[in-house]
Amino acid sequence: MLRPKGANGGVRPPPLYNGVMDDLLAWRTKFPILGSSTYLISNSLGAMPRGAPEAVQEYTDAWSTEGVRAWQHWWDLPRKVGDEIAPLIGASPGSVSMHLNVTSAEATVASCFDFSGARNRVVYSEMNFPSVSYLYKAQESLGARVYTVPTHDGISVDLEELLDSIDDDTLLVPVSHVLFRSAFIQDAQAIAEKCRKVGAFLVLDLYQSAGVVPVELDKWGVDFAVGGTLKWLCGGPGNAFLYVRPDLAIKLDPRLTGWIADQRPFDFIVNDHIYDDGAYRFMNGTPNIPGLYAARPGLKIVTEIGIENIRNNSRRQTFMMMQMAASRGWHTTAPEDPSWRGGTVAFDLPDAYEISQELIARAVLVDYRPKSGVRVSPHFYTSDDEIQRFFDEVDEMLSSRAHMRHAGKAHMRHAGKVDQG
Repeated sequence: MLRPKGANGGVRPPPLYNGVMDDLLAWRTKFPILGSSTYLISNSLGAMPRGAPEAVQEYTDAWSTEGVRAWQHWWDLPRKVGDEIAPLIGASPGSVSMHLNVTSAEATVASCFDFSGARNRVVYSEMNFPSVSYLYKAQESLGARVYTVPTHDGISVDLEELLDSIDDDTLLVPVSHVLFRSAFIQDAQAIAEKCRKVGAFLVLDLYQSAGVVPVELDKWGVDFAVGGTLKWLCGGPGNAFLYVRPDLAIKLDPRLTGWIADQRPFDFIVNDHIYDDGAYRFMNGTPNIPGLYAARPGLKIVTEIGIENIRNNSRRQTFMMMQMAASRGWHTTAPEDPSWRGGTVAFDLPDAYEISQELIARAVLVDYRPKSGVRVSPHFYTSDDEIQRFFDEVDEMLSSRAHMRHAGKAHMRHAGKVDQG
């Protein structure tokens, strides 16, 4: 049974990685927003690399000067970007297709299966990101039977309970590698093994792990994985990815499909769809070309730094935050053990929403989530001084109550408005 250890669990701090921190901070000049803000929100939106506008300019230059001829550059771009993502998630070349968002990628997976038979059970946890659960609940009209594994502590999902829920009637197990509320890392390899044992298929959500936690999809035997460049990969929105296990891919014919997925797309043949054999098999309509351009500089940086170096520094900084919170008596909604904690620490403080808004007003960029609190997510470009600033600012607020000027404004989030304080 894997659970985060309690405050007195005897957890050892991760070792100091001498020299790595200085090497990582050298990348700060590549991210313009770091010159004006303390950026602690990479779990929601990674900072934009300085090279992204240049990459998008390359797209607009091709469009303006070549017009329709630019497709000679654009057609293979989803394949190229998928292959740039693949080594960052332990995947084979040609196994990653690009999509607009994770919901559409998950929908593509769901469209590969028939929920009308006896094997129609879908198992996920209460800690899933809501968009994923909404999609699979919608499959109930097609015969799916959804089972939700509960959380008992608001931080983790009991591994044995999850594994026991995956039975001979289970078809799909769409679960997160790192939980978005708490940053708890689930044992993906153990879940994949149980799925194989009973004939179910794992759909692993990597959005909160790709780029900050090592991922080994081929090694673990994961069937499907989804994620995106928006967060830790610093690639911006509109770029989700879908991994399909290579030996499985050729056996599947997704119903959510389109002309990009055909072997002969430019023959424009009606009513005779022949699926492509590679990653494009799981694509559908025209891809987000400008978004793909924008994603590449961040992917290049993360690749050059290396996930292990990012992970080592992340463990060190999140441990430091946990220690600083404990010394203040703050309640954290994150695993105590660094081995089971991703890149985020959330602080369940009184008036957490108001505190988050005052921090944003002071150019300390964090976010707030119900049942989680103020989420703080340093990345490779974050200095220890910036983490100290976060704590100093919150200490001052708790003393002065300055954050309470935002009281009563939370409802604005539900009226289509963003309260920037």
